[in-house]
Amino acid sequence: MTAVTYKNLHLWDVVSDSITENAAVTVEAGVITAISNGASDNGDAVKDMGGAFVIPGLIDAHIHLCLDPEIRNPDDQDKFSDAELLQHMRQRVLAMAKVGITTARDLGGGRHLELTVRDEVAAGETPGCRLVCAGQPITSVEGHCHFWGGEASNTEEALAVLERQDEAGVDLIKMMVTGGNMTPGSTPADSQFADETVKAVVSEAAKRHYRVAAHCHGSDGIRQAAEAPVTTVEHCSWVGKKEGWGKAFDETTVATLAANNVWVSPTISSGWQRFTSRPDFLEMVQANYEKMKAAGVRLIASTDAGIPNVRHTDLPRALPVFAKFAGLSSAEVLRSATADCADALGLGEVTGQLREGYAADFICFAANPLDDLEVLASPQLVVAAGREMQP
Repeated sequence: MTAVTYKNLHLWDVVSDSITENAAVTVEAGVITAISNGASDNGDAVKDMGGAFVIPGLIDAHIHLCLDPEIRNPDDQDKFSDAELLQHMRQRVLAMAKVGITTARDLGGGRHLELTVRDEVAAGETPGCRLVCAGQPITSVEGHCHFWGGEASNTEEALAVLERQDEAGVDLIKMMVTGGNMTPGSTPADSQFADETVKAVVSEAAKRHYRVAAHCHGSDGIRQAAEAPVTTVEHCSWVGKKEGWGKAFDETTVATLAANNVWVSPTISSGWQRFTSRPDFLEMVQANYEKMKAAGVRLIASTDAGIPNVRHTDLPRALPVFAKFAGLSSAEVLRSATADCADALGLGEVTGQLREGYAADFICFAANPLDDLEVLASPQLVVAAGREMQP
């Protein structure tokens, strides 16, 4: 295999939050084999990056590869044949990689086609970002995203859905603990399962070495997920039946999230920018995140890409918005989309950092994104598992 060295870089260390000037990164067989200081001529090919700033590739913790964000009616999403949908999904993973998203966690689909694309990317057959896939989410009868085939009316049926995902070869389990907006008749504030069912799913998943991602808008569902405990709570919207969106914040549940090391994946896309014109909403959300952070709850970057108007390439533009709502510094929000996200997804020893032995996933920029997060939208070069992706 050809070894390539990228030299004359400003390299950001995500752990120490320091920048090494005039660094060089050597890549071979998709892995970082050396990081050195000074001008390096290691490797079969040497590329002078002209002082570019380099950070680890970005990770989106919540996408739906099978969904077309231009389609608003979920019933219309199922009109494509498997061959057509696979082609669309291949185009999406390539587009994601080109903007700097080198890893993504797919949290739901109905046909397991994302597993096919995952394996194609891993084998080098399809260019694109690395995928971690959950398959069909466990949901209630006619519950949120029931059209993906994961309906269950009780614990036994929920475990049967889990078994089916295991047989399909998923990487983790997704459970719709509460209702959601995308499904007619589903209510975000309502829990869809009894406490014992959520706990049984998490217990069985652990026996099979699976992490669990829990869709939770309602505050009672967040409590269920925290107590189970799941690995990540998706959305974490603190919706109350009477209080409304974001207004049923519960400090006891927050303490449980922190004590049980549950990550929160807030799915804040660039479209959230529109909410900044509503000071009351902005201040409420910011206050909720300040309390969660103060309690020790850890946050990871996510967008829910694929739902209406949230493109699969959104994450670089979403991170400045996420930073504003969650009160994160540039370094903190970049860490939430790199090393921290990798840890939450079970990839902490694979990607998320620029280190020898890690996957060659990185992005080069003309300016320092730590000084201005808007720089993330304009990469010079993306390398995903050692494969160059021209933006």
